[in-house]
Amino acid sequence: MASSVLPRHSPDWSSKESHDNDLKAEESSPPQAILTSPTTITTQHDRLAPTESGLQATSTGLSHSRALLGLHPSAPIDEEHDLAEHSDLWWPKIRMTLKEPFGEFFGTFIMILFGDGSVAQVLLSTDQTSAPGGNGFGAYQSISWGWGLGVMLGIYVAGDSGAYLNPAITFTSCLLRKLPWRRFPIYFIAQVLGAYCASGVVYANYINGINTFEGGPGIRTVPPSKTATAGIFCTYPQADLTKASQFFSEFIASTILMFVIFALKDDTNKGSFSASGNWFPLALFFLIFGLGACFGWDTGYAINLARDFGPRLMSYCVGYGHEVWSSGGYYFWIPMVAPFFGCAFGGLLYDVFLYTGPSPINTPWFGLRELIHPKAAIAERVRQQKEQRMV
Repeated sequence: MASSVLPRHSPDWSSKESHDNDLKAEESSPPQAILTSPTTITTQHDRLAPTESGLQATSTGLSHSRALLGLHPSAPIDEEHDLAEHSDLWWPKIRMTLKEPFGEFFGTFIMILFGDGSVAQVLLSTDQTSAPGGNGFGAYQSISWGWGLGVMLGIYVAGDSGAYLNPAITFTSCLLRKLPWRRFPIYFIAQVLGAYCASGVVYANYINGINTFEGGPGIRTVPPSKTATAGIFCTYPQADLTKASQFFSEFIASTILMFVIFALKDDTNKGSFSASGNWFPLALFFLIFGLGACFGWDTGYAINLARDFGPRLMSYCVGYGHEVWSSGGYYFWIPMVAPFFGCAFGGLLYDVFLYTGPSPINTPWFGLRELIHPKAAIAERVRQQKEQRMV
């Protein structure tokens, strides 16, 4: 009776629903050929995208490597997406692990390019009549400008590393500002290598001018020779200076350097002025310019082991001979040692009289308690480093 009221050509809705379900099942299921194929089709995205467990293992390995170097386990940049897309590539891992040392390398590299480059141009163009004024392309103040600009731009390049660019400043920051000591060796190597490589670039750029100034290819001399060009790359003292005067010249310039840097970075002693943050590189430009203008004549104001030793080693390698070490009564060790004493003294001087923030000076017995209870001191140091996201 019910069937008699249905239209003659009415569709069987139950059959249609079953048919639609079969079609959906076929569309959602891969063809049988693919299921039985011995090979698997892999897209480029599949090859690049790591599994969650693989990404976690990679991140753990990078964090462990960074921690061993005294760096914060997480790189101070947002590279999670890059790591997720390319975790099977070796270079992103190296870049994330060594970003801060790379910053120190290239920051120092830029500093030396401008500094040594300015010295080369001023020295090699002496008495050039084609220059404006007919007496060379630059004077001593041009060198101060070059070094000031080099330091300022090097700070911008170094960025997240802290932009120390100087082993003595790095050392003092470890001593008085809780910078992890484990970070010192890798920063030291990066700074010296950056200076070495940059001085090599300056040498290659000015090699023809050096040949002309020295009197021919292959002739390389050091001060006090009147045609010496070794002073382009590293410092040499005035001939009449005693060892004590040589040391004191580097010591006092390094003391001023560190004292002013601590003042510029001290957020508790700003008054009406602030030179940290974006103004810090410009302030360093004027500081370096002033040191060159006021304390540069005696020894050349190296105030930086990397700035002097790296280029000195390079000049030895390209043919300036053992005189680069023996000249000035074996002066070479003074710009390697004096900046450490000067920077440490400048930092201590600032902390004793002006600094009210966390420092060994502002602890019982001026920090000497760490020598009596080293375990507790180390634990407290690590705690503060973690609070400041240093490690």
